Amino acid sequence: MILAGDIGGTNTRLAFYEGTSENLKAVATEVFPSREHKGLAEIARTFLDQHHQTARVACFGIAGAVVDGRVEATNLPWVVDARKLASDLGMERVSVINDLLANAHGIALLDESDFVVLNPGSPSPTGNRALISAGTGLGEAGLLAIPNGYEPFPSEGGHTDFGPRNELEMELLRYLMDRFEHVSYERVLSGPGLHNLYQFLRDTSRGDEPGWLAEEIAQGDPSAVIATSALEGTSDICVQALDIFVSVYGAEAGNLALKVVATGGMFVGGGIAPKIIRKLSSSTFLKAFTAKGRMGHLLQDIPVRVITNDKTALLGAARVAALALAFQA
Repeated sequence: MILAGDIGGTNTRLAFYEGTSENLKAVATEVFPSREHKGLAEIARTFLDQHHQTARVACFGIAGAVVDGRVEATNLPWVVDARKLASDLGMERVSVINDLLANAHGIALLDESDFVVLNPGSPSPTGNRALISAGTGLGEAGLLAIPNGYEPFPSEGGHTDFGPRNELEMELLRYLMDRFEHVSYERVLSGPGLHNLYQFLRDTSRGDEPGWLAEEIAQGDPSAVIATSALEGTSDICVQALDIFVSVYGAEAGNLALKVVATGGMFVGGGIAPKIIRKLSSSTFLKAFTAKGRMGHLLQDIPVRVITNDKTALLGAARVAALALAFQA
C-alpha cells in the first residue's frame, strides 16, 4: 500500500494507492482543511487511523523549495521533514517533493479526456515539456525529455520578479511595490493575485466597485467572486481584472516555455485554470504566450493543454512512491 499526499495552502488531499508506477488504483481518498491542523503528521495519522491501514512508503507534494527532504511550506506555517515524518508514521520511506514536481509526474498517468487543448501545435518528439499552475500560489516545473519518457524537475519560478510588458503593467508593478517587499509573478498569478489585480484597478480609479460586489468579496472568497463576476459579465472591473490575469498567465507560460525549450508541450495546471477555461480558450492567453519577438515562431508550434484532473498531484506523488518501491525491490 502507498500513501500519497497533495499538500496545498487550503486543503490537504491524502490517498491510498495500489499498483505500479504505470498503473495505480486509488483505494481511499480524503480531503482535510490544511489550516485546521498543526502539521502534516497529524493529518496523516488521522487518515491512517480512520481507514485502519498501514503503508510501506509515502510521498507528499507540498508547495515550497524542498532541500534534502525538508521544506518550509510557502503558504502554510508548517515545516515538513521527510525523515522525521517517516519516524512519526512508522514507515520504511517517506519522500517530500515540490507540489509541481508531483503534478509533473502525474501527467504521465492522465488520459486524453483529462486535457482541454488550447493550441494543438506541432510537438517535437524529443522536446522538453513544461508545467505552470496558478492556485493558492504559482507553481512551475519542467519535464526533461529522456529516452522513453520525461524526467520531471522542480522550479521556484513563480517567485521570480514580475516583469511588466506595457504601461498598465508598469503602473501595476509600482502599485504592488508599495504593498510588498518583493513583487513576484505569484503576486499576480494566483488566487490572491487576482484579488490584487482587482484592488489595483479599483484603487487607481479604473473601474467602479458596486456595493453588491464589495459585499460579496468581503463575505466570500475574493478571487472566486471576481472570476465568477467576470465570466458572467456582471462587473466591468472584474472583467478587466480577469483579462489582465489571463494575459499575464499566457506571457509567463511563454517565458517558462522559452527557458526550458518546451517544444514537447506546455501544460497549464492548478485549481484556477479549469474554472476559467472559457476565458483561457479565447485569444488573450495564446496571444500573450506567443508574443516573444524573434522567438514567436517557436512558441506558435508548442502544444498548450489545460489539465482538468484535480487529482494529478496525488497521482504524481503516488507514482514517485511506487518508483521508490520498485527501486528497492
